[in-house]
Amino acid sequence: MFDFYGVLASFLLIHLLCDFYLQPDSWIAAKKASTYRAWQLYAHALLHGIGLIIPAVIIGLSWSSVACMVIIVSTSHFVIDWWKVSVNDSDRFAFFALDQVLHIAVLVAIAFHMTEAVTLDAVMKHKQFPQVIMVVTGYLFILKPTSIVIGSILKKYTVTVDEDNTQSTFEGLIAGGELIGYLERTLILTFALVGSYAAVGFVLAAKSIFRFGELNKEAGRSMTEYVLIGSLLSVVITTIVGAFISLGLDVKLK
Repeated sequence: MFDFYGVLASFLLIHLLCDFYLQPDSWIAAKKASTYRAWQLYAHALLHGIGLIIPAVIIGLSWSSVACMVIIVSTSHFVIDWWKVSVNDSDRFAFFALDQVLHIAVLVAIAFHMTEAVTLDAVMKHKQFPQVIMVVTGYLFILKPTSIVIGSILKKYTVTVDEDNTQSTFEGLIAGGELIGYLERTLILTFALVGSYAAVGFVLAAKSIFRFGELNKEAGRSMTEYVLIGSLLSVVITTIVGAFISLGLDVKLK
């Protein structure tokens, strides 16, 4: 019987090649313009199915199984892409992410079916399963929940800004600060989980350097303190989460 991870890795490789490297921009534009009437949509879906023939033959699947797999993958890819190009604002990241999750879910299901040795029960009983759950929970916690915690704490502090400097205070990307916080905490937790706490200091120093010029322009001291409190809360919470998970994973410091 086949190795699940080997089969899935080969499927994902073909998916990445067909979805991002073998799909010209003209095909994408044609699919958005004509949806199901665009021949490019059919060709793209069929390409995904045909592409999987290569790993399927290498691992020794029967031709009947290969034919079924090509039909399932091509059909599912066509339906998912048709839905995506038919939706308004399909260029939003949320639709892109959902599109990829659905495609990968189909490939995972096929890989599970091909590998009898791998079952949900076997996965849940695997010795590393609790560690995976612990890490996933940690990453989920440091994103939206931590943003809510930091926002709740900062609500009690009032930022005082001079009237002449009001406009500069509100300049910036919409939700840019939240995204920066997500990326910052993801990096910090990743470094903590690999035991590289020195890199955490590098992230904090880099952010401080980039923010120094902006904070220098602020007329009041309150904005500087406000940003500093938010940054330190973000670092402290994420570092504590990383430390607890590292203890459970027995991570050695570097």
